[in-house]
Amino acid sequence: GEAVQGGGAGPACGCKGIRRCLLCQGPAPCLILLCPFLFPQKQGNFTYCPAAGLAVGNECSEFAGWAFPFPGVFLLEEFINPDEESQMVQLMDQDDWKLSQSGRRKQDYGPKVNFKKKKLKVDGFIGLPSFSQEIVQRMKAHSALENFFPVEQCNLDYLPERGSAIDPHFDDWWLWGERLVSLNLLSKTVLSMSCDSEDSLQLFTHKPNNSWDIDHSSPPRLIPYKEVTVDILLPRRSLIVLYGDARYKWKHAIYRKHIEHRRICVTFRELSAEFTLGGKQEKLGKELLEIALTFQGKPV
Repeated sequence: GEAVQGGGAGPACGCKGIRRCLLCQGPAPCLILLCPFLFPQKQGNFTYCPAAGLAVGNECSEFAGWAFPFPGVFLLEEFINPDEESQMVQLMDQDDWKLSQSGRRKQDYGPKVNFKKKKLKVDGFIGLPSFSQEIVQRMKAHSALENFFPVEQCNLDYLPERGSAIDPHFDDWWLWGERLVSLNLLSKTVLSMSCDSEDSLQLFTHKPNNSWDIDHSSPPRLIPYKEVTVDILLPRRSLIVLYGDARYKWKHAIYRKHIEHRRICVTFRELSAEFTLGGKQEKLGKELLEIALTFQGKPV
């Protein structure tokens, strides 16, 4: 909606189009929290199990006892320590946070992009921030990220009193590549995964033992993808990578009910094939990457 004015101090929120936060939803924001059916937030009926790579049916849902493989997720707990987390947030807060949509605030380190027109400007981009250099280096120790070269970093600040959230969406495919990497700071949350596909999903019974083995001896159950929401639990200071199906088939969202305290998400993105070796815009991609990895940046 239109940004509303806050006591002469400029826009109180950064919402546009159908986006909404608690600051622009009218005089009684408490109704939004009390009446979630007015602003639907899908309840997860499966929870992702990192150890097994399965989405496991929640006990309180009709899918208790059922599971299905959920590929494309790599989750690392305690990727940074509490001191590093505190230092990173302190450094972020020294720079301005810009109002963003859906009750969030943001800091962007990357080229200015018009995704609709598929155009970008290098001007003004001077690299990722210095405090990310050690983080990016540490990522490469893991096989899922050994050749990950981020060209953009976006810090997003979520606050419960602002109604911060983000609706189910795909990240852009034209500029950004296969892996989306996010570091979850200050509080735990839930990444909610949903799929609009008209196809059917195969569920299998599982054995609730240490390995959560799927029982292939029992007949599978077919249900529409649309009936499924998978909750991925993100502990504080954890790092998550989405790739493959989790990147291109399943949308991801953060619902208001899962923002209990201030939460900062630091997302790193790599370039798509069009901007890498052999791609149509390889030269531009090389220039962007060289700038990004100087680690001298300020928010643009």
